[in-house]
Amino acid sequence: MIKKIVFIIFHLLVVLGFSQNKSLWQGYFSYNQIKDISQSSNEIFAASENALFSKDITTDEIKTFNSVDGLKAETISALYYSESVKKTFVGNSNGLLLVINDDNSILFKNGILTEVPVSPLIKKINHFNEYDGKIYISCDYGISVFDLTTLEFQQTYYIGPQGSFSNVTQTCISNGFIYASTKANNLGSGIRRANLSNPFLDDFNQWTDVSNGSEWNGITAFGTEILAIRTDNLVFKYNGTNFVQFSQSPQSNIDIRSDSNYLTITTHNHVYIYNLALQQVAHILSSQIPTIAVSFTCATVLDNTIYIGTNENGLVTSALSSPNTTQFLMPNGPIRNYIFRVRKSPSSLFALYGTYDREYNPYVPFGLAEFPISKFQANVGWSLIPYTTLFGAKSLSSIAFNPNNENQFYVSSYFSGLLKVENDVPTLLYNTTNTGSNGLESLALSPPDPNYIDVRINGPVFDKQGNIWMTNNRVNKGLKVLRANGQWQSFDLSDVIPETTSEAYAILAIDKNNTKWLPTLRNGLIGYNETLNNKSIVIKTGTEGNLPVKEVRCVAIDNRNQMWIGTGRGLRIISSVDSFLSETEIQTKPIIINEVFNGETLAQELFFEQFIIDIAVDGANRKWVSIADSGVFLVSPNGQETIHHFTKDDSPLPSNTVNDIEIDGVTGEVFFATDKGLVSFKGTATRSSENLENVYAYPNPVRPEFTGTVKISGLTNRANIKITDIEGSLVYETTSEGGTIEWDTTAFGKYKVASGVYMILVAAQDGIDTIVKKVMIIR
Repeated sequence: MIKKIVFIIFHLLVVLGFSQNKSLWQGYFSYNQIKDISQSSNEIFAASENALFSKDITTDEIKTFNSVDGLKAETISALYYSESVKKTFVGNSNGLLLVINDDNSILFKNGILTEVPVSPLIKKINHFNEYDGKIYISCDYGISVFDLTTLEFQQTYYIGPQGSFSNVTQTCISNGFIYASTKANNLGSGIRRANLSNPFLDDFNQWTDVSNGSEWNGITAFGTEILAIRTDNLVFKYNGTNFVQFSQSPQSNIDIRSDSNYLTITTHNHVYIYNLALQQVAHILSSQIPTIAVSFTCATVLDNTIYIGTNENGLVTSALSSPNTTQFLMPNGPIRNYIFRVRKSPSSLFALYGTYDREYNPYVPFGLAEFPISKFQANVGWSLIPYTTLFGAKSLSSIAFNPNNENQFYVSSYFSGLLKVENDVPTLLYNTTNTGSNGLESLALSPPDPNYIDVRINGPVFDKQGNIWMTNNRVNKGLKVLRANGQWQSFDLSDVIPETTSEAYAILAIDKNNTKWLPTLRNGLIGYNETLNNKSIVIKTGTEGNLPVKEVRCVAIDNRNQMWIGTGRGLRIISSVDSFLSETEIQTKPIIINEVFNGETLAQELFFEQFIIDIAVDGANRKWVSIADSGVFLVSPNGQETIHHFTKDDSPLPSNTVNDIEIDGVTGEVFFATDKGLVSFKGTATRSSENLENVYAYPNPVRPEFTGTVKISGLTNRANIKITDIEGSLVYETTSEGGTIEWDTTAFGKYKVASGVYMILVAAQDGIDTIVKKVMIIR
């Protein structure tokens, strides 16, 4: 029996925290890949990998539910809406059960996850079956029973031979018996049943075989019949003694379900609908779906409309009376939740899905990525630059926007070269065929294969002269530039580092002196400046540079020209990038912070021994740092103070693996691209302005129901801000770091100021440029 979970209060507090801070977060999730669907009398529910959406068929309203709303799913594997208790049940592949109440609050039920004494690899929730106040949960180990009155787990049934674990794919109940379809898991498979009135169903001896020796994907009770699907292409019907063949599909059956009127059987490319007389009333093929190739995952019928889950494009809907006419249904979003890189132009956000592993191998973990480019615009939503237009460019890894023309950008492909895009139309793919002898190169195989072309480009980055710099991985001339005049140039790095043909590079950075900083996999950090007689400095470990390891994952140059270096085992900084100009060697240094442990203050390296994925600098010179499996940290400009630490447990981050961080310098919004979805945090550190012409305060007026802070934006860096009441009494004063400051509408933090008009007096750092603004506060 599963014990009650006593720490659910913690999770409820987390959800309440989410709701209090929800206004600071935004989710940009994909709803393309449907894992399961469910229905009420007037709503259809669909689950993607870690988010949900629903459609009210009476009002056509579509609602979404994701991590920003507190839905902290792992990987969703089953979905069920209970009409009797008005709750939605979300099962996960790791055994976590989420219960969404009618008021959208969430209960985290960890009974299977933490209490069932089986391997974590076999805790997946496969199906929910409600009967008589209980839900019978089919799992990879057996059946767990959940009570709808107490909202607690009751019992677990291990129904395999001799009480062994059995992969239960689905259950149904008919004539007082519970039937369970199973697949091979340790000691056998088949369909087993037991008398539901038997109080000893946790005894495997109470379960009997009604079909054995085969693997079954599902079973359902439909009217007076019981039907089941095998893992092959056969459908069976129970005749009271055993299961006999009912129909044969053209391919393997993957889903079977029924309601009071219709039976639905789904394969990857076919959906069959039967009425109560078991007559086929509809047959939908994936090949008849226009616009995009799809494969099916599940299907159901609600109010004479067929809803089909797909792997690629949300739900396909069709009227039962005209199944050949279909349309897509899903919320607007990116095409995948696994986003490798996200980049912000002045007006748009772009997401890329190409990837490589820690060793910069683009073939893992997903194989060469053949995905489109996703684009988001406010008030427009998400759109696609289709893969069919990308000239076959695979594993897209980063974007550089032309600083003089945001409608032109370049995309690096970590297999195919460099893609040029103008007005969202790819116009040219640079590779070995069109860049000349000084252009892009393919890595060489051993033994050589002249037919294998593999051009691994990372970057790109524009310099101040409009030249585009990038790295060409695993070749001798690993640093490339496409000049503003269209000419290519290569720089041989074989004299700088050994074994260049096996070296890989992260995204480079260019400092104010036009020095290129190249993070490498095996040779530390390279500083290179072709305008200084091809001067180079290689920063390594020990006396050669004091890096913790030679594996450098990322670099960022802050607003004071410090270099922040993220490695596979910690953080280092260079006090000034100007040191490259005068020195022949550069020593990095750690940031030392004081931590209290057992009442004792200890000196400790910031991010000691941590694998640093990405570093981004905001408008206030603060650093956002992504740590492998540990979420994101926001630290003060000098690193001495941790301002935020966001993880999936205490924030809307859907995962602790943050692949990329991107900051909108104008609005302060910080984007986190994770392996389970894209979210953003509405920060206040905006890029500073050149002057004070555009200073403004918001919200204005501040109404009684408002509980946040007043933001004053459009500031120059290090501007002095004073806020006084109408009589001139000072209530707040600060100096800006970046382009925005916040005021909590208190008099120096002591008490809330009264209703009235308050004067905002702003002076630039030099005192010459000044401006006065007003804000009204209504209590």
